[in-house]
Amino acid sequence: MKLQSFGKNNVAIVFGSSGGIGAACKRELINSNSFSSVIAFSRDENGFDIKSESSIKDSINQINSKEKIRLAIDATGFLQDNHQKPEKTFKHFEKNLALHCFHINAIGPLLLMKNLFPHLPRKGKTVFATLSARVGSIGDNRSGGWYSYRASKAALNQFVRTAALELSRTHPEAICVALHPGTVKTDLSKPFLKENNTAFAPDESAKQLLTVIDNLRNNATGGFFDWSGNNIPW
Repeated sequence: MKLQSFGKNNVAIVFGSSGGIGAACKRELINSNSFSSVIAFSRDENGFDIKSESSIKDSINQINSKEKIRLAIDATGFLQDNHQKPEKTFKHFEKNLALHCFHINAIGPLLLMKNLFPHLPRKGKTVFATLSARVGSIGDNRSGGWYSYRASKAALNQFVRTAALELSRTHPEAICVALHPGTVKTDLSKPFLKENNTAFAPDESAKQLLTVIDNLRNNATGGFFDWSGNNIPW
């Protein structure tokens, strides 16, 4: 696919490029030939750590100051690991899991915005898109559970909305959004997929997300959208 709305000789960045969706976004951006360079950061590739502000600063400082950053995708995130699982009930809530979720899913992305936004060009379309989740919507919560993950993504959505308002004062054409990729066949979602569950392949998800990004205009900044470009309630 070709992204039409960014012009030529610009840079795209993918943070969290070793995950299923992040890796797929990186591949699609490279194959699109829509940017002069695609820069990827992840723990596996170059030691990028979303929990560390110094790591975030060092990564951003590696980017050539003469190159204009037009697209940055934050594909970092945490749901579970071998030691911590989403809570089905408040009886399972543990402080350490909540803190870990908030650190990676909300605080890390805000630190990314804090350090990245000053490097964005002040004129022309620029997009910062972070991967949120529909379960982070308070208005759409009809099943409960997943306390830490839901709350950390809700916090991320608030950070996006607030940072977008501030960014628009100095970068009126910049766009800062939260995107829900849908259910994607990745290591993160694999334990929760049922046999009849409809899930996207990572490459399919990446194409959908990049299509949404390509179609965004500056009046979309601060919004929360799904993989088809529809608004999700807060």
